[in-house]
Amino acid sequence: MPLTVVAHRYLPLLLALASVATHAEQEPTTEDPQLIRVLLAAELETTLSSQMSGTLGELKTSFGEHVPKGATLARFNCNEAQARGKVAVAELAMARQNLEAKKQLRKLDAVGDIEVAAANTEVQKADGARAMGEAQMSYCQVLAPFSGHVAKVYVKPYQTVSAGTPLFDLVSDGALKVRLNVPSSQLKSLSPGQTLQVTVHETGKTYPAKVSVINSRVDAVAQTVELEARFDQRYPELMAGMSGTARFDHDRE
Repeated sequence: MPLTVVAHRYLPLLLALASVATHAEQEPTTEDPQLIRVLLAAELETTLSSQMSGTLGELKTSFGEHVPKGATLARFNCNEAQARGKVAVAELAMARQNLEAKKQLRKLDAVGDIEVAAANTEVQKADGARAMGEAQMSYCQVLAPFSGHVAKVYVKPYQTVSAGTPLFDLVSDGALKVRLNVPSSQLKSLSPGQTLQVTVHETGKTYPAKVSVINSRVDAVAQTVELEARFDQRYPELMAGMSGTARFDHDRE
């Protein structure tokens, strides 16, 4: 087929491709290099797990509920632990009585120092068993370590769980913090207290914040440094997990 015929046949396609390439070159980029992606996080957020194996009773809280610090979130059936605790207290009392008797006999030279030392050791062992029983009893209640909202409930009432089983996710109250990563080349212009404007996607609003922490280590692979910033006040509409973008105030100058 002659070359002129081939060129004539594919001329419209070539012109279309050229037009697309020219349009792509002329179209301005929509992503602002000065915008930094951010994530909102709570001051404290943790998963509370069971410290013992046992059967739960009725749960004292539910999903989404606000709980104060020290509130009881759940209780375990601890009849067996209570019984062991009573036995430990009784054994401690008996060991102390035996020690006192040995001391009196020692004054009469009826026993030697070894017997008194052995009786004293038994007291220490019994006291340790009592302390262990008290520690186990403290596991019978799951208490909120800080005030906040229950973000997730992993278990059901009367469920039997093993030690280490996740029970609740708890997210603290108060102002949120902003997490972001900036190029390490900007370290020379960053300092705590520096202001920035955070635009949150979920609300469509912009909020003022200040840099509170600059990580002391640079990510060698990504060549970025992690920052934390704080909002000037608490905004009720903001929630942990929301995302957005941030711009430092000096970038607008």
